[in-house]
Amino acid sequence: MRLKFLTWDVKDTLLRLRLPVGQQYYNEAKCMGLQVDPASLETSFRQAYQSHCRLFPNYGLTQGMTSHQWWLDVVAQTFRLSGVEEEKSVQTLAEKLYQDFCTARNWEVLPGAREALDGCKNLGLRMAVISNFDRRLEEVLRHCELDKHFEFVMTSESAGISKPNVRIFHKALNLANVAPNQAAHIGDDFINDYSSARMAGMSSYLIQRKKDTVLGEQSVPKEYIIDSPLQLIPRLQSLMK
Repeated sequence: MRLKFLTWDVKDTLLRLRLPVGQQYYNEAKCMGLQVDPASLETSFRQAYQSHCRLFPNYGLTQGMTSHQWWLDVVAQTFRLSGVEEEKSVQTLAEKLYQDFCTARNWEVLPGAREALDGCKNLGLRMAVISNFDRRLEEVLRHCELDKHFEFVMTSESAGISKPNVRIFHKALNLANVAPNQAAHIGDDFINDYSSARMAGMSSYLIQRKKDTVLGEQSVPKEYIIDSPLQLIPRLQSLMK
């Protein structure tokens, strides 16, 4: 059947962080007069984030948490692990950074992304977002002036399901009233995006900016690998005929 509908991942597909997390946390701490090593903050963040993902998956929604509290806990733990012991400062930093990451201050649009979205719209394709992100994503997309391209934004928080669970794809397809074989998904993660979308019955494209591959990616046919969203347009044009 003819392709009608595209779903997009966001982080490292359409948007990326302007600076590494450790550097952004360092900059905010410095404004409060605190000296913390950015490399230490980067390591501490990864440790805190991975721990919370394991203990409280999908922002702890099934355990009674909110994504707001989940992120405050991750950020606070990051600073504690890096030696900031003043609790009032830790909580202030956590709230400030949570709010900052709602805006375009910490995010930038990846090269080719705007042009790709415009090109897909010109092809007559409907579009939406499927992302393992929290409720701030719609605001982030609005600040980055990408929101106009999408019929809806389905985050793992709003869906109550996270990728690679195929149910989040089915939920989006049902909302769009589109059959899986009329849709394609674009993202940068082999498991969460490429593989899981195909398990849901959709087509999918893997954005791979780095030359090195991870286990599983070698099984992706070359015609479904792109290094920029803009490369998607000629691939899709052949499907629209």
